[in-house]
Amino acid sequence: MIYLPAYYFISDFNKSEIIGLNKNINIIYRNYKDPIKEHVIRKIRDECKKSGKKFFLSNNLHLAMKLKLDGVYIPSFNKSLNIRYKSKNNFKILGSAHNIREIRIKEKQGVNFIFLSPVFKVRKQTKFLGIEKFNLLSMLTKKKIIALGGINKNNLNSIKLLKCQGYSGITYFKNMKNLNDLRK
Repeated sequence: MIYLPAYYFISDFNKSEIIGLNKNINIIYRNYKDPIKEHVIRKIRDECKKSGKKFFLSNNLHLAMKLKLDGVYIPSFNKSLNIRYKSKNNFKILGSAHNIREIRIKEKQGVNFIFLSPVFKVRKQTKFLGIEKFNLLSMLTKKKIIALGGINKNNLNSIKLLKCQGYSGITYFKNMKNLNDLRK
């Protein structure tokens, strides 16, 4: 089992799913298909607080701060350098990048962690970083790096070879059978 911090992307509210996760698994709400519903974000926030999990909202700094979430996730397509926030207690900015140019943008945005992806082969893309390129890119920044993309049961142990401070998954965590590996 991997003992690095984990980040799980969700796109809807599922109370039993949140409760069933280990408290060391951070939740990131990311749904680009539907408008954000504040009452849903509040439900997720409250459930995460009850179960001791950190909760981040994708691409909406204002709402993340208004609802006193743990932070915000800035996707790679958001290249705005106008991200301004008043430093609040432990409020974190996470950001994703795929290459050195995007890493530099995330640094200028003031992120605390950079999600570097895709590490391994994923269905929707033909290109992926692989272990060597991932490690080379991670050494080009002083920001903490989180591995994202293509993580599955077969390559989970390969995360130990990466220069990262955590890992994240979407498909891997969505498969409830895999969640048994990460439960309390």
